[in-house]
Amino acid sequence: MPRRVLSHIAPAALIAAAFATPPAIAHDAGGLRYADMPADAYAVVAQVHAKPGKEDALRAITLSLVPKVRAEPNNLLYFLQESREAPGHFIFYEIFASQADFEAHNQTPHVQSWFARLPELANGGVTVIRMSILNNAASAR
Repeated sequence: MPRRVLSHIAPAALIAAAFATPPAIAHDAGGLRYADMPADAYAVVAQVHAKPGKEDALRAITLSLVPKVRAEPNNLLYFLQESREAPGHFIFYEIFASQADFEAHNQTPHVQSWFARLPELANGGVTVIRMSILNNAASAR
């Protein structure tokens, strides 16, 4: 009888533990939570399309940007994504403390080096949409 009880308790305990502990990737302890985002933060959605046959090369140089940009002092968030349906179509989601910080980011040597490679690897340039973040802090203004 105790064996049967334990077989029912063990799975229940595992399930409870799984829900009680958030996944490790759910929150970066060093990052900002959405609700804590400064009202004047400067967000950008950008995209670039690789030339046919240049997907791997563009992916490689673009991936090398990620740790460098995340290390910039006023970068609050930097995500690089690639379309599942169209490999070589990259979308960036970036948030900087201010527009001046975003403009300074674009002048860094690593970003300038990346821009210099685009004519050989990408169709056209980078399309950029400059965004405002709407949250409770921004709504209070």
